[in-house]
This record gives sequence, structure tokens and C-alpha cells, in this order.
Amino acid sequence: HTARQPQNDLGSDRTNQTLHTDSPDLPECFQLSVLSWLPCVYLWFACPPYIFYLQRNNKGYIMMSILNRVKTVFGLVLWIVCWTDLFGTFHELQQGDTKPPIYFVTPLVVGMTMLLALFLIQFERLSGVQSSGILFIFWFLSVLCAIVPFRSKILQAKYQSEISDKLRFTTFYFYFSLIVAELILSCFNEKPPLFSNIDTDPNPCPQSTAGFLSTMTFWWFTSMAIKGYKNPLEAKDLWSLNKRDSSEVVVPKLLREWEVEQSTQALYSKPLPEGESNHVGGESSPEEVEVLLSKTKDPKKPSFLRSLIKAFGPYFLIGSAFKLLQDLITFVNPQLLKLLISFTKQKGAPTWWGYTLAFLMFFAAFLQTLILHQHFQYCFVTGMRLRTSIIGAIYRKSLIITNAAKRTSTVGEIVNLMSVDAQRFMDLTTFLNMLWSAPLQIILALYFLWQNLGPSVLAGVAVMILLIPLNAAIAVKTRVYQVEQMQYKDARIKLMNEILNGIKVLKLYAWESSFKDKVLEIRQKELNVLRKTAYLGALSTMAWTSAPFLVALTTFAVYVTVDKNNILDAEKAFVSLSLFNILRFPLNMLPQVISSIIQASVSLKRIQDFLSHDELDPESVDRNNTGKNALTVCVCPSINLMVPQGSLLAVVGHVGCGKSSLVSALLGEMEKMEGDISIRGSVAYVPQQAWIQNATLRDNILFGKAYNEQKYRCCLEACALTQDLEVLPGGDLTEIGEKGINLSGGQRQRVSLARALYHEADVYLLDDPLSAVDAHVAKHIFDHVIGPEGALQGKTRILVTHGISFLPQVDNIVVMVEGRVSEMGSYQELLKQNGAFAEFLRNYSLEDIIEEDEATDFPDDALSNHTDMVDNEPVVNEAKRQFISKVFWEYAKAVGPLLSLVICFLYGCQSAAAIGANVWLSQWTNDAAQNVTQENVSMRVGVYAALGFAQGLLVMVSSFTLAMGNIGAARKLHYALLDNKFHTPQSFFDTTPIGRVINRFSKDIYVIDEALPSTVLMFLGTFFSSLSTMIVIVASTPIFAVVIAPLAFIYIFVQRFYVATSRQLKRLESVSRSPIYSHFSETVTGSSVIRAYGRHNAFVLMSDMKVDENQKSYYPGIVSNRWLGVRIEFIGNCIVLFAALFAVIGKDKLNPGLVGLSVSYALLVTMSLNWMVRMTSDLESNIVAVERVKEYSETKTEAPWEVEDKKPSSDWPSQGNVEFRDYSVRYREGLELVLKNLTLSVKGGEKIGIVGRTGAGKSSMTLCLFRLLEAAGGEITIDGVKISEIGLHDLRSKLTIIPQEPVLFSGSLRMNLDPFEKYSDGEVWKALELSHLNKFVSNQPAKLELECSEGGENLSVGQRQLVCLARALLRKTRILILDEATAAIDLETDDLIQSTIRTQFEDCTVFTIAHRLNTIMDYTRVLVLDKGQIAEFDTPTNLLFQRGIFYGMAKDAGLAQ
Repeated sequence: HTARQPQNDLGSDRTNQTLHTDSPDLPECFQLSVLSWLPCVYLWFACPPYIFYLQRNNKGYIMMSILNRVKTVFGLVLWIVCWTDLFGTFHELQQGDTKPPIYFVTPLVVGMTMLLALFLIQFERLSGVQSSGILFIFWFLSVLCAIVPFRSKILQAKYQSEISDKLRFTTFYFYFSLIVAELILSCFNEKPPLFSNIDTDPNPCPQSTAGFLSTMTFWWFTSMAIKGYKNPLEAKDLWSLNKRDSSEVVVPKLLREWEVEQSTQALYSKPLPEGESNHVGGESSPEEVEVLLSKTKDPKKPSFLRSLIKAFGPYFLIGSAFKLLQDLITFVNPQLLKLLISFTKQKGAPTWWGYTLAFLMFFAAFLQTLILHQHFQYCFVTGMRLRTSIIGAIYRKSLIITNAAKRTSTVGEIVNLMSVDAQRFMDLTTFLNMLWSAPLQIILALYFLWQNLGPSVLAGVAVMILLIPLNAAIAVKTRVYQVEQMQYKDARIKLMNEILNGIKVLKLYAWESSFKDKVLEIRQKELNVLRKTAYLGALSTMAWTSAPFLVALTTFAVYVTVDKNNILDAEKAFVSLSLFNILRFPLNMLPQVISSIIQASVSLKRIQDFLSHDELDPESVDRNNTGKNALTVCVCPSINLMVPQGSLLAVVGHVGCGKSSLVSALLGEMEKMEGDISIRGSVAYVPQQAWIQNATLRDNILFGKAYNEQKYRCCLEACALTQDLEVLPGGDLTEIGEKGINLSGGQRQRVSLARALYHEADVYLLDDPLSAVDAHVAKHIFDHVIGPEGALQGKTRILVTHGISFLPQVDNIVVMVEGRVSEMGSYQELLKQNGAFAEFLRNYSLEDIIEEDEATDFPDDALSNHTDMVDNEPVVNEAKRQFISKVFWEYAKAVGPLLSLVICFLYGCQSAAAIGANVWLSQWTNDAAQNVTQENVSMRVGVYAALGFAQGLLVMVSSFTLAMGNIGAARKLHYALLDNKFHTPQSFFDTTPIGRVINRFSKDIYVIDEALPSTVLMFLGTFFSSLSTMIVIVASTPIFAVVIAPLAFIYIFVQRFYVATSRQLKRLESVSRSPIYSHFSETVTGSSVIRAYGRHNAFVLMSDMKVDENQKSYYPGIVSNRWLGVRIEFIGNCIVLFAALFAVIGKDKLNPGLVGLSVSYALLVTMSLNWMVRMTSDLESNIVAVERVKEYSETKTEAPWEVEDKKPSSDWPSQGNVEFRDYSVRYREGLELVLKNLTLSVKGGEKIGIVGRTGAGKSSMTLCLFRLLEAAGGEITIDGVKISEIGLHDLRSKLTIIPQEPVLFSGSLRMNLDPFEKYSDGEVWKALELSHLNKFVSNQPAKLELECSEGGENLSVGQRQLVCLARALLRKTRILILDEATAAIDLETDDLIQSTIRTQFEDCTVFTIAHRLNTIMDYTRVLVLDKGQIAEFDTPTNLLFQRGIFYGMAKDAGLAQ
């Protein structure tokens, strides 16, 4: 370009000298003016804002280093050189040789600029800048501009015998060598500034110290890429967050703006009283006056959006500036392509012009890459800060909102605000710039197209616009299908969950196949929806790939048919094509951006509403009471309380009379209407529902206080926790699950009490802490902690209680009725008054006695069995990477090997059609050169159209075939997994956490259903498009093949590094994400406790740490994408460069059409290369799901369900004789035997009771009969058939069991009784009648179709027990096993079951595992087991007579004297 500017003022001879020679040269005047001034102008313009910025962000000064000194000295010398020039000119003037004024101006200007540069070098050193972008660009520009005179001076010296102007010749070369030196020096980094806080950080992020070049190319990330490639990354390898991105900086920034926003809105919305001036802060803004005048009825809500913009807008705008620059540079390349094609047409054009164009194309593309990724970096960092600050704001707010406000939204909803809504903002920031950038790009592209082709462009644009509603319609429909599919998926997972939880029962009843069919039915529906989605997907893929082609076709067709003189030549065709390709992106992005803005605005409103909730008034309780009473309450007219210091006050009353509300009021949790509360000293609080954190037991008790061994032991002792600790696997350092899942209710309550005790407060508010514990424990706690002799004596205690036994020992009692204090006084006084209190006692005393008796029977306070609280899924170890090709092969097999080949073939055909269409276009444009256009226009258009439509059709067919293949694979993989899980032996389910199995069915199957197909589709698409680019370029310029190898090598190299590292970063990110949400939901539930103990700030800090921990792995994740982008796009740019270069080299042999073809293809390749790497990465992370599903489809199976040649006869067992011969069994390989050498035989129709202490092997006997456990030795025969030889279903369907815990599945009652629908309704009703359920069922409107909820929650436990009895009555087999419920569920149900069994199963063999002996005293024989061996086996009377183990048990139960 530059070559064309001076044309007009310097006459035509100069242009010839410039353009049409093989050694071009620019006129000296131009060299001296424009070229010298360019860098100077840049520096003077960039300087003032830069200096202003540095003053604001001072990082402390840097010591003078050698580097700095050298730079400064060079700068000085440069200044001297420039002024030497100036003095030389003055000298010549005195000699009488007058020079034009430019010889004075230029050295002066350049000299001044060098001084400015010198000043900047020092100013930056004092401001702590380690590497300066501004100066780097300045030196770079200077060198670039000096190259031209550098060359022309050499040329002059070559052609002239003697150098005319020796002085300028020497000074110029001095000048040139110095600026090159400065350029090289400015690539290096200075040391970090003094007094900076970087040295304290163990693992600082190298970005803060990275130089300008490193920042632009993200070179500083390379160290992590290498580390992640060598071995798996761990959390300790991650860099610390930059200070400016951390919660402690970002969150307060937003909160400040939000407070300002709230306070200004409050000012606006309150009308000022008359007579007060409305001057706020000196003068009022016009809008304020307006508001005051209009006295608006509806106060404006404070806008959260405005505070977000104020807090993060400026930073985001830098990114937007980069985007603007990038948009403009995008359009340089099509223009250069135009020049390049016209260059190949001119036979006599000098080659240097071609090379210049090729390098300019490369340079423009490279610049665009750098700028684009800077823009993305700014956007993503803004998004990251938005997320941090929104999470922080919501967390802080959730700690101080009132209870009324808390009730408006569930914990789940608030957590959603954090996870979903904050995420939406984060996603939006990346696109937000597209809102203005897309229209800008569209306008620019249309402008250039109009220049190129005139009005016919409108036809093409019309096609594009018509495609938008089509895509939108497809998107809407897809959305509907997605929702539908989600419902099926949820239903399937819910069913799977129940099946896996009740798998033991399914096996005992031999019901597996019925449930398997149910799952497969849902799965089929799910796959049908997926198939519909695939049809749509194929359509939209077609629309997306054929769009550019359709547009080109209509435009070109209209262009050539509108006017006879319109000739389509290579320039017009290929420049238009590249512009249409630019247009494609913004047109597709706009609808997405708009929908994501709509989503974000919904989120914004939800967040804003939450942040505008009322807050608790911290002043509602007066804590600085100095009187002698520890608390005084006068709230409403109804409550007046004075509690003297050190006394124990009990608050009693019926349920819902306001006892807990009184406690809340004392904590300042209630909204205060009137009156006041004052408390003296600090407060400790034990809530009604114990609140336990997910931390160690010790941390739960210490709760932020320092650890003091002795005091801690006393607390544990007093709260009766010492013996519990011995049971816990890790003592007091046991990690407690969320919501205290691995502690029983009583333990949780005691931990909560221990926390209060350890806190040594002045006032204790105890909200019914004794309700969850057993009676004897309650007594211990009252005596040792709360009571007059306990650890808290001398403190003020307010105890809300239901237990009456402790009331005589308290100082004062308050009786509450319907929210007011009805009586108050000591126990004796209140009894005398015979008022509400006496009535309360009468109501409660009876119940209390009963309760105590029951409680001693079976202490429920043992440790609950959830020791495996967190299901730590073992991470797929990275060593398995070698087998990834094996997994791909597994997947291809599931798709079908033949189908896989067909799919690849179709993709190949589609690419071939696309190439064909474009080659045809290049042939068509060559017609223009031979002037044979008019005859065959219609043929040209026709063939072009045919090829294009063929491509569209092939795209559709191939993507559809692919989808079908993927769905087939998904069906096969799921079926194999399901089938295997139903055939897996019980021992697998005992040792594997259910969560892990469910995960296979939910997450991994989801990946195979949805994520994998789309990834494979994208991967194949990008792979074939990259391939076709290479083919086209090589075909047009064969020499290009030489370059492919090195480029491919670099590409694969970068890709391997990226894939390895980014996958692990993703893993770390997802691992560190869930703690944020679980900690948050924990906090919301325990907010009153946190406030009562004053731990508010500590928790805020904990949350911030968790967020920062998560962002620590998210940030390198973003940067890894930028790092990859810069490198891959650089390869793409190299392809452009070489395609253009080789086109220039071989221009005599090439026609312009081919040049256009190969270069326009090269311009497209960058995008697909970039996506291909991402897709490879996703493909590798997603294909793991196939491996995991495979792994669980191949676990060991149990014996076959049916063995054809050993099938027993249909009426077997007819007698019901059972015989054990030398039978031994163990639970799993490597464990002890649980039954050792049992030998016994039972005649048909006998009733056998089985008793023994816990762990004697009673339940194991039943499991053996059903072959849930396979024999380790010996055998069992039933009616002479060895049970180990027949199929499992044949065996299990002939035995009946009434299991210990009644398990129901969600579905109709009918299905729960008879899943195979073998029996008629009459038989089912008969069974219900015999099991005493018919009255209950016939009262239900749905009768037999009564829906049971999950686990039968909507039936009482007794009813569930009876349903199991009804099942047994329906099956009515010769052998019945009754496993009694451990704890008497209710005696009534138990008696019903027993009597039914006596009457209905008279002639059957019955085995009863008894826990209460009275049920089996009338049985034929009793089997006493002890440690897996038969201890006694005889009739009950004989056993009592023998005075053995059975007698001892009977005596304990009070059945024998």
C-alpha cells in the first residue's frame, strides 16, 4: 500500500520507479517524512494515558540494573545521533548549501521522541513495570520504518561510485543498529520491584512477572503445560490466584458499589420533608430534582446490574477495545487476497510485490490472533471475577437475611443462585461483546461485498436471513425434546436407584426380569426422543454447512444473470467467498447471544431480589446490659421476663406455643415489633435440630476456639461422648459427613451441646437438647451439664424442654401458652396454683413413663452404619491412557464396524463434493480470462448448484447415519450394563457404594447418549475440513507438501501437551467446585448457630477460600485455551503464508482461479484446526465413559437364572423337606466361615424357630436357602433336589420370604404384590383380606392402583410389613421363611402376621428367625445357633428342660422361671 501514497505529489516518473521495477525504491522525501514520523506520532499519542495509568498503579520501584543502564545509555546515544544530524544540517546551511525544511524538522522530532522514550524507560523503572509493551511497539515500529531507507541507501551506494552524503549515511547506520539493539533489549524482563508482596507466595502465577511478548503469546503458561504432560497435576501444582482476581479484592469491590447503589436509591425513594433543601452533597443532579418533584409512588429498586457495571465495567472495556481492533483487521485479508489475485493476473508485475502481499497477509492474520486472544482473556477474567463476586455477595447476604426472607426460598434455590445464575453471567461475558461486534462485522462485510458485486449481494443476504428463523425453529424444537428426554432420564435414574437399593429383595423374590423390562421400557422412550433430536440435529447441521454455499450460489447466479456485462472473475468470486465466510460467524452468534442475554437477565433479577431481602437488625438485642439480671425481655405486651444471673430457667408448653420463638428472639433472629431485649455477656446456643458441619468431630466441638486438651476432655465426658468416640473409626478426628450423616441423632445433639459447653459463654440458650437422646443419657447430661450440679452451674441457662423428670430441679419455670407467658415460678409454686402447668404435667407424665420403658429396650444411640459417607470415586488413573485406542475400538464395535466405515466414507464424499463445487467455481472464473462467458453461464451455474446440493444432502445423510450409529451404541452399552447389574451377585452390592453404580447409569450413560455423539460429529467435521484444505492447497501448489510435515509435527506436539494438561485442569476444577456449594448449603441451614457464636466472619473467609481454591484451577484452564489458540492459529497463519508464497513463486504456471481457491481455503483452516484440538480433548475425556460402563458390564455374574436340562418339575417342592449336609458358607472370598458344617433335616410342614445371639449366623441360613450366598462346602437339598444345580429363578420362585425390612417400590400397589401379573384381581383381593389390608385398600379411591411412593413412604411401617405378608400369601409356596423385624415395629402387626401364618401356612415348612421368643414357643422345633454351629436343636419344652442357651434366653425374656 505504502507504495501508492506519494504518487499524486511526486509525478508519474516516481511511480514507475516505485512499482514497475524489480528493485523498487521509495522517494527520499517520503522516507524522511512519513516513515520517520510514524513511530514518533504513535509514542506521543500513547504516552499521556500511559503515564496517567502508571501513576494510578504504582508497584514500587525497581533497582537500577545493567539492562536498564544499557537501555538508557543507548537512548542517550540515539538522541545524540539524531541531533548530530540536525547540527550537520545547520553546518551545511552556513556553508551555503540550503536543504529543504524537512531536513530540520525530522531530526528534531525524532530527537525529542528519543528523549521521551528515555524518560519513559526511567519512569517505568520507578513505577515498577518489568516489561513495557508501549516501548516495545515503538522500537518495533521504528525498526520496521527504518528498513526501507536502510535498503535504499545501500542501493544508492551500489549504483553511485561515491557516497554523496557521508554524514547522514553514517548517522543513519548508527541510528539503525541502536534501535535494533533497543528492540532486542526490550524483549528482556527487569527484576521484580522492591517491597512487592510476591516473595511471600509459595507458588506465584508467572503472569505477574511475564514480559510483554510472553503476555501476548501466553508463553508463561508453557511451564504448566509441560508439567501436566509429564505427570498428572495435583492441587499443589496450581499457581496462586493473582491478588486482583481473589475474593478479598473482588467481593468488597462489588459490595461497595452495591451499598452505594442501595443508599442512593433509598435517598431517591424517600420524599424529603418540607423545608429541607434537596441539596445532597452540595448540589442536586437534575434527575434527583425530578424524582423529588414527582414524588414517585414506586421507589426504584436498587439496580444490581449498575453496581456490576461500575465494579467490572472498566476492565471489561479494555477487552472490548481489543475486539473492535480485531474486527477491523479481519477485513484486511480479503482485500489483500484481491490484490494477490490481481497480481497473479498481471504477467509483468514484479515478484517483490507478491512476496510483500504474502507476508502482509501473514502479519495481518497473526496480529488478529494475538488481539483476539487478548480480548478473550479480558472477557474470561471479567467473567471469573463476576462469578467470584456474585458468589461472595450471595454468601454474605445469606448469613444476615431474616427468617421471614429465608422462608421465601429453599436452600436448594439459593444454592442455584450461586451455581446456575452466577455461571450464566460468567458465560455471558464471553459473548457480550458480540452484541455490538456482530452488527459491526455484518455491516462492514456487506459494504465490501457491495463494492465487489453491487446490489446482487442482497440476494445472498436474503438467503442468510431466511436461514435464521429455520435455525431458531429447530433450536426451539430441540429444547422441547431435551426437556422430555430429561424427564425420562430422571424417571429411569429414580427407578434404578430404587432397584439398586432393594436389589436384595428383588433377588429373593426372583423379580429381576420384571424390573429389567420396566427400565428398558423407559430407556426405549428415551432413545426415541434422542432419535427425534438426531433428525433435527442432522437438519441443522445441513443448514449450517450449506448456508455459505447457498448464499454464494444465489449471489453469483443473480450477479451473472442480471446484466450481460457482469463477468465473474477470480477476484470477485473468491474475495466474496472469504467475506461470506466472515459473515457466517456473527449471523450464527447473534441468536445465541440474545438468548443467553435473556437467560442472564432472568438470573440477574433473581440475584437482585435475593440481595434486596430484609436483613436482621444487629441492634435488636442490647448486649451491653450492665444490670445484675443476665437477661431482660419485654417483647410485645405478652412476654415479660427477668432472668437473674446464674439461674436455670426452664421453658415448657405444648407443641407450637412459641418456645423456640422465644429463644430466637433472644438471639435477635426475630423481627422486632416493639419492646426491647437485653442480654449481658456472650451467648452459646444449642438448636433443636443439631447442626453439624462437614468437618472432623473435634472441629465441630471447638468451632474456631483454640484447642485445650483438658477442657476438651471434660466437655466430652460431660456430654457422654467418650464411649462414642471409641466406636468411631478415627476417634475425634473422624471426618463427619454432610448434615452429620454418619452420626446418630443422639450423637449429633450431644456434639452440639459439647460445642456450647466448650465455648464458655455467659448465657446458654438450650432449645430442647434432650429430646433426641435416650432417657438414661438425658439424665447423665442433665446431671453433668445443665443441672444445678453440672458443668454450667453459675451460668445463666434457659432450657426449653419436654422432659418432666428434670423440672423439680430447676430454679424457675416459665409456662408458655399460645405465644404468651401464662405462669412463672418454681416447681412447687406452680403445682400449688393448679393452672396451665399442672394440666401440662398431667398430659405429659403418662407418656413420659411409657417412653422411658421403651427406651431401655433397644438403645438407638449406636453409631449409624453410614461409615462410607463420602463416596470417593477413584480417579481414572492417567496410566490407562495407552488403552485409549482400545476404548475407541470398543466404541466403534458398539456402533458397528461396518457402519463406522460407512460413516467415514460419507464424510469423505461430503468433503469431496465441497471441493468439487469450489474447483468448479475456479474453472468458471477462468472463463473470464478467455472471454467465453456468455455461452455457458447456465451450465456453469447448474453444475455448481448440483455439486452444492449434493454436498448438503451428503452432510445430512452422514450426520444422520452417525447419530443412528451413536444411538445404537448407546442402546447396546446400556443394555449390557443393566443386564450385568441384574446378574451380579449380592456380595458386589455389599462392597460397592450404590452411588458409584448409580453414577454409571446416570452420568456415564448421559455422556454416551448426548455428549459423545456431538463431540464425534464436530470432530469428524473439523477433521475432514482440515484435510480437504490440505488437499486443495497441495493440488494447486504441490510444493506445499514439503511444509505439511513440520507443521503437522508442531500441531500434534502442541495438541498432546494441551490435551493432557487441560483434562487434568478440568478434573481439578470439578473436584474443587462441589465444596463451595456444600459448604454454602451447610451455612444456610446453620446460620443461626453461626451468628449466635459470632463466627460470621470466619465462615465468610472459609467460603472465600473455597471459591478461590476453585478459581485457582479454573484460571489456568482459561489460559490453557488461549495458549492453545495462539499456537494453533499461528500454524494456521503459516499455512496461509505458505499457500500465498508458493502461489507467488509459481504464478506463471497458475491461473488466478487456482490461486484464489487455495488461499481462500487456507484462510478458513485456522478455525477448524483450533476446534479439532478441542474436540480431540473432549473426545478423550468423554470416551472414558465408555470404558467405565464397560468395566461395570463385565463384573463377575452369579449362576444362571434358568438351567434348561436341570429344570425341576412344576409342582416341586411337593413335601417341603429341607436337608443341610455338612454345610459351610462364607460371605466373600477371604472372610471367615459364617456357618460351619451344619447338618440337619426338616420334614415337610414342620415349624422351625431359629434363635441365637447377634452374629450367630441366623440370617445367613436364609440367604443360603436362596443361594444369595453360594456354599463353601456341603450342600442343601429340598425334596431330594440339590439346590446348587438348578437355575436361581427356578429355586427362588419356589421359596417365599417375609423379609426383615419391608421394601416397597414406587409404582402401584398391585405391581408391588404381583409384578408379573400372574394372578387375577380376585386372588389379589383375597391375599389382601387375609393380610388385613383390604379395609385400608378399599377405602383408597385408587383401590389396587394405589400409588406407592419411593420406598413406600406413604404407608406406615406396619402396613408395609403387611404388604410383604400379602406377597407371601399370593405366592403360597411349600417353604416359607420369616425374618422377624429386629425392633418390634408394633406388637399388633406382629401378632397379625403370626396368626395369619399359623392359619394360612399350616401344611408348609416354616423357618422363623425370632428376636422375641414368645412367637416361637409353640413351634415344632427350635434351632439354637452359636457362632455358626448348631448348639441345640429340639422342641421348645425339651430345650427349656435342658437348661442350656435357650433356657438362658427365655429367662431373660421372662418366659421361664
